[in-house]
Amino acid sequence: MSFVTVGSIGIDTIATPFKKVENVLGGSASYVSFASSYFITPELVAVVGNDFSEHYITEFKHHGVDVGNLEIAEGKTFRWGGEYSQNFDIRTTLFTELNVFESFLPKLSKSAQEAQFLLLGNIHPALQIHVIEQMQSKPFIAADTMNLWIDIALGDLKVLISRINLLIINDEEALMLTGERDPAKAAKQIRAMGPSIVVIKKGQNGALLFNNNTVFWAPAMLLPDVQDPTGAGDSFAGGMLGYLAKVNNINDSSLRKAVIYGSVMASFCVEKFSVEGLLNRSIDEIEARYTSFKNLVQF
Repeated sequence: MSFVTVGSIGIDTIATPFKKVENVLGGSASYVSFASSYFITPELVAVVGNDFSEHYITEFKHHGVDVGNLEIAEGKTFRWGGEYSQNFDIRTTLFTELNVFESFLPKLSKSAQEAQFLLLGNIHPALQIHVIEQMQSKPFIAADTMNLWIDIALGDLKVLISRINLLIINDEEALMLTGERDPAKAAKQIRAMGPSIVVIKKGQNGALLFNNNTVFWAPAMLLPDVQDPTGAGDSFAGGMLGYLAKVNNINDSSLRKAVIYGSVMASFCVEKFSVEGLLNRSIDEIEARYTSFKNLVQF
């Protein structure tokens, strides 16, 4: 089953209590693509500058990512720098250089337009709507967003939300969007806006899935050595949508399993810097950690 993701690719500088890394691969589309590549062949839609390393393109291809929709524009690749506090609960943005991403207008190939699953990474909601309008199929559509768009593009965001099947959002963003601190009440409001399925991420406290009249909680894996939480949410989304595209089935059981697989990929992500935790994993490793998650919640 075909799967397309649209988002950002960037070059990051990341400082954590452990160390600082510079000029490493980042961006929502990067994390989604690598996380989903263990379940499906993702088509990647993004833009980079002509300074973008061929090494990274080779790495995408090595993981089976279709880069036919990757635009290489004249100029510099999007760059971002961030710093984390001692316990990772506060992230401070040090700099943002949009570069070629500032004028990015996603263009989908014919094969991408006919995909059955579409994941809209965290980009301006007007661009997310622009992607939906190019689709020739009637895909299952999931979208991620952030507090910035709730602040400055709420109108576009509400239009987007009305046209998707699944919204992935964190608890602070859910509060901003609905005014509700209770996740169940927030999810009810969001579902009334359009999407039948809502996932509210709660960081180190896991994630909540709301679907019809059911609620499912997935814990976060207890990890002894968290290095870098950058991209954890995108890895979660990539794992979740990659699994759903693989099984090509949207029901309560598959959604619950998808949330766990998303949590698995997020747990791999945070163990190393940049996308390194997502590279060259084996299916056995993924299934072993999936089993660990199951054992964590069984009683």
